[in-house]
Amino acid sequence: MAIIGAGPAGLMLGHLLAQAGVPFTILEAQTREHVLGRIRAGVLEQGSVDLLAEHGLDADLRARGLTHRGIHLQFERERHHVDFVDLVGRTVTVYGQQALVAHLLAEHERLGSNVVFEAHDVQPVGVTGSRPTVVFTKDGAPEQLECDFVVGTDGYHGVCRRSIPADGIVGYERAYPFGWLGILADVPPSTDDLVYALHRDGFAMHSMRSPEVSRLYVQVAPGESIDDWSDARIWDALQTRLGVDGWTLEEGRITEKSITPMRSFVVSTMQHGRMFLAGDAGHIVPPTGAKGLNSALADVALLARAILEHRGGDHTGLERYSARALARQWKVQHFSQWMTEMLHVHQEVPDASARAFRYRSQVGQLEYVTGSQAARQSLAEQYAGLPFTP
Repeated sequence: MAIIGAGPAGLMLGHLLAQAGVPFTILEAQTREHVLGRIRAGVLEQGSVDLLAEHGLDADLRARGLTHRGIHLQFERERHHVDFVDLVGRTVTVYGQQALVAHLLAEHERLGSNVVFEAHDVQPVGVTGSRPTVVFTKDGAPEQLECDFVVGTDGYHGVCRRSIPADGIVGYERAYPFGWLGILADVPPSTDDLVYALHRDGFAMHSMRSPEVSRLYVQVAPGESIDDWSDARIWDALQTRLGVDGWTLEEGRITEKSITPMRSFVVSTMQHGRMFLAGDAGHIVPPTGAKGLNSALADVALLARAILEHRGGDHTGLERYSARALARQWKVQHFSQWMTEMLHVHQEVPDASARAFRYRSQVGQLEYVTGSQAARQSLAEQYAGLPFTP
């Protein structure tokens, strides 16, 4: 197996294959330090936690992960708790993607897995034939890797999806008229569970990375510059949008800040010949529903099982991988879009009356969701995670 991309999907797939005795090589264009430094998602569904535990990869998660019973939905300066345990008997765990990648990579190094960093000019060749090849350059010298299958876990900008002929794949995409300004701050979280807040000024969120580090977000226009947001302006926006009576948002030193545009993207197929896509190579979700990392892990769990069945002579799993992965992904897309539209203010709408109407309808929607047992249960079921495999 040739796995292109050493993010969480590629590293996790490598472990699933290694435990089944399937040889593989992981090729990564960036340096090891760059891979370990990428700041990404931080909420694991119950299925992700179970997958890591099932394969003995949860030691660091158990030591550092923060288990949460649910989330808070806030609007009109009132906060409502949605308890996943009471509603569906499951939890979510806050555990940064950086920590997951570091742990998976450390385990690969302990096992002596073949992970090649700074593999440049990577290109899958002959994937519609019986014996694909991946050509690349390492330390200035051309190399090639013959394999049975290629798996593209190289992200939205990776080479694998782009190597598929235009008539063999379609991308479905939606760009949202807002982005997230996210910060990491050296201050203990001011909340027990995550807070999602709708405010007239825009969305805000209080998350965390550890008992000492908070992760917070405010809605901004996608074209805004981070240079226009001083630390004082960020904290002022967070205090305004997250404020409720009797609660204090503690402030601290901001150690990282960035603006991320929001979009949805799904491909028409996750397979081209003997090449399969997984994770961001095949789909992107807005971060509101915390589904990106979990979707990637769900893909590789499904793909690994299909590969093992293939080795046993049952080819059905590989033949149906794309359809199964996309069926789950479209449900995830719907949930992420629903959460995003419910909680973000469309400030780009020029007509003040239309903006006010939309905001009031969002308040009504949140009043229904927080007041209805059935609606809360539906939210909890989807947020805590759909099954990884059919």
